[in-house]
Amino acid sequence: MEEMNADSVKTSPADHLQQWSQWQLIDSILPTGGFAHSYGLEAAVQARFVVGPEDLKFYIIQVLENTGSLLLPYVYCANKFPDVETWFKLDRLLEATLTNEVSRKASTSQGSALLRVAASVYVEIPSLKKMRDAYLGSGAASFHHAPVFGLICGLLGFDSSTSQRAYMFITMRDVISAATRLNLIGPLGASALQHQIAHVAEEMTKKWMDRPVEEACQTSPLVDIVQGCHGYLFSRLFCS
Repeated sequence: MEEMNADSVKTSPADHLQQWSQWQLIDSILPTGGFAHSYGLEAAVQARFVVGPEDLKFYIIQVLENTGSLLLPYVYCANKFPDVETWFKLDRLLEATLTNEVSRKASTSQGSALLRVAASVYVEIPSLKKMRDAYLGSGAASFHHAPVFGLICGLLGFDSSTSQRAYMFITMRDVISAATRLNLIGPLGASALQHQIAHVAEEMTKKWMDRPVEEACQTSPLVDIVQGCHGYLFSRLFCS
């Protein structure tokens, strides 16, 4: 009887509905503006840092390394304590940490868009709309993407490890999508590349998982420098 009760709890309608909401958060159709950013890949191509498939694979891995070391701690902490006060502190700290203007603007634009969409979609979580209304016009918050993502994951019931893997996944997905639109790789090749890099992304996620924000750091400064050059490109397809 106890086993039957356990099974019924695991497969309750509420749990099923929650999973649909969780899957929607990482669905590429969610209009958060992620596909408007290349994570510095466009600048790297024009600077001839990325000229072939091996360069592309190496660049994506370095982006994932930077994401894991710098941003996963913010996702983790916001997910662990999904309240407005913690989110605001993390948002202010990340604003002070990011010195690259291009990546800073990319982070705030994606975070603001994500919060706007989440507040409109997940109406069963009224705190999202209240938070957005309270801080949007005040100028006190920057709405950086990582803390917003972690907060929403926490409110949707993601555990911390799933939240951090999800953040690494959407980063990998978006930069590979940018590579496709830059004609560096075809759609089929992009899917194969994503599968090849998945084990590396998992290793990096485990490496940087569950760390406090005090340990957040840049591990691939060249990627950060290249991304900062994006604003100087004469012609560009992406915002960053």
